[in-house]
Amino acid sequence: MSPNEVLMSVARPLVQLTNVFKTFQAGTVNEVSPMRGINIEIEEGAFVILLGGNGSGKSTLLNAIAGSFPIDEGRIELDGLDVTKWSEHRRASLIGRVFQNPFSGTAPTMSILDNFSLAAKRGKFRGLSWAHSRQLRDELRDRVRDLKMGLEDRVDSAIGSLSGGQRQALTLLMATWLKPRLLLLDEHTAALDPKSADQVIALTDEIIVRESLTTLMVTHSMQQAINLGDRIVMMHKGNVLHDFNATQKNRLRIDDLLIRFENVRRRELLDESASEFLRSRYV
Repeated sequence: MSPNEVLMSVARPLVQLTNVFKTFQAGTVNEVSPMRGINIEIEEGAFVILLGGNGSGKSTLLNAIAGSFPIDEGRIELDGLDVTKWSEHRRASLIGRVFQNPFSGTAPTMSILDNFSLAAKRGKFRGLSWAHSRQLRDELRDRVRDLKMGLEDRVDSAIGSLSGGQRQALTLLMATWLKPRLLLLDEHTAALDPKSADQVIALTDEIIVRESLTTLMVTHSMQQAINLGDRIVMMHKGNVLHDFNATQKNRLRIDDLLIRFENVRRRELLDESASEFLRSRYV
């Protein structure tokens, strides 16, 4: 083995979740367990699509990685560090994130420039001022011009005055401004109209590929799952149902994914029918 091959053979994945459990409202009638012993490894540079129905645990998985809540059991490692007990703020130095709601993750009354100034200090001590330099203004105008949304001359406008698609495009730009070790995208086009969603998805793919960003993206869209990324992880009721690598993913079609979910639904209906039969016969 060459020295490079040795290093690759012992390299850790960028993200590793080991036997992670999370239950909300435990012991009540509203108890729900969206993570039931999740084990996932994500290599550096991978673009992973998380697919699943409502309540499957997709967003909970992203929140667990981001540190939005403490997990009940297990271990979360990021960039070779055990971040299981790290606060969300501490993890922010490693993570960029875009939420489903275009109005999340930004300060709506502040200007585009002020929002980007804060983004440039993600995970750092900000002090009492976010004064921005001429260099930041010029760089921001150049990057915003590349969006082709006519926003390069509006960097002093309140970000809350923009459309959902414009705001989500800027939020994506902010999340990747410092090239995070991990990018988390939580259904970030679900609230947009089809045209805006297509624009943001195209921008997403362009930035991820250009910057070689390790990305975990949640979506309900089978089309997005097929067209984007190099791996699909299908979740169902807090478990990983399927994990398709790049070779397997390239062979998949939307109908293949639909059949997988339909098979699970049928199996659950059969299990429920069998339980009902047993209860009626023996109880």
